[in-house]
Amino acid sequence: MCCRYRLRAFVDGFAEQGIKLELRPLGSGITRWRSLADVRDADVVVLQRKLLPSWELDRLRRHSRRLIFDFDDAVFCRDSYHPRGQESSKHRARFEATVRAFDAVVAGNPWLAEQALQAGADRPISIPTCVDPENYHPASHAHSDPGLTMVWVGSSSTLQGLELQRVLLETLGLRVPGLKLRVVCDQEIHFKHLPVENHKWSEADEAAAIVGADVGLSLLPDDEWSRGKCGLKVLQYMAAGLPVVGNPVGVTADLIGKPEDPFRAGILASTADEFVAALESLRPVAARQSLGRVARQRVIERFSVKTGLRRWLGLLKDLAEARQAG
Repeated sequence: MCCRYRLRAFVDGFAEQGIKLELRPLGSGITRWRSLADVRDADVVVLQRKLLPSWELDRLRRHSRRLIFDFDDAVFCRDSYHPRGQESSKHRARFEATVRAFDAVVAGNPWLAEQALQAGADRPISIPTCVDPENYHPASHAHSDPGLTMVWVGSSSTLQGLELQRVLLETLGLRVPGLKLRVVCDQEIHFKHLPVENHKWSEADEAAAIVGADVGLSLLPDDEWSRGKCGLKVLQYMAAGLPVVGNPVGVTADLIGKPEDPFRAGILASTADEFVAALESLRPVAARQSLGRVARQRVIERFSVKTGLRRWLGLLKDLAEARQAG
């Protein structure tokens, strides 16, 4: 998923600029050992997310002309649901060694960039995860169903976040008449008081499943791992012209806008009462259309593939100029 949105999305754009982007799996065992050296002909090598042990990191550094580390998660700690807790001295040590060894570090959000800077990276930059709005037909919200359908997109691992919010979601099912939850995932979930439409995730059907809903839902644990998230599902909802209702954790507030923002793309909520009020305020079609238009426009202007491509090209230009100067 990381490669799909953070690199593969730019293949055509790079090609138009005369840049060939070749995507390779890192592999394991002897295959990985060979791949770490089989990069000599590349002008720039991008390593995504993976924190290598010192002997592999040294091998990659030795055979690479220029190295970029790209990450869109708090890879220096364990995830929100790990039984051993989030803090990991091993992860953090490898992260520090990685960002110090690379010529450039690209973070998926400003908070991650700050973590890289504190770890010793030289002027890390933030390039957000980007989506292509052209892949999403804007939702019209003009249907006869008086109810509301929330949509949540994720994987079986992040589905644990909905489980942690089971009490909240059951409460919403009881207090918001006609509310349904559409879950687009590789695993199903069910609630007693909240009707659920489980959609098997596929790349081909994902956009249609989102566009057919009324409201995008974002629920994140308030922890370090979540602050490293880059809001992909929120951006997908916004690209589809859906208003977003979510708790103000990590980049969610920045993506959809704070309460005082006159051009919000959604509504922030922390308590059950706030979620109920937010959903009831979005029952009118006009309210969803208004916020949905702002949401899609924000993606086009700030988080589209075209915008991300310009930032990547700028970084590559800087690296080329630094190499010539050196």
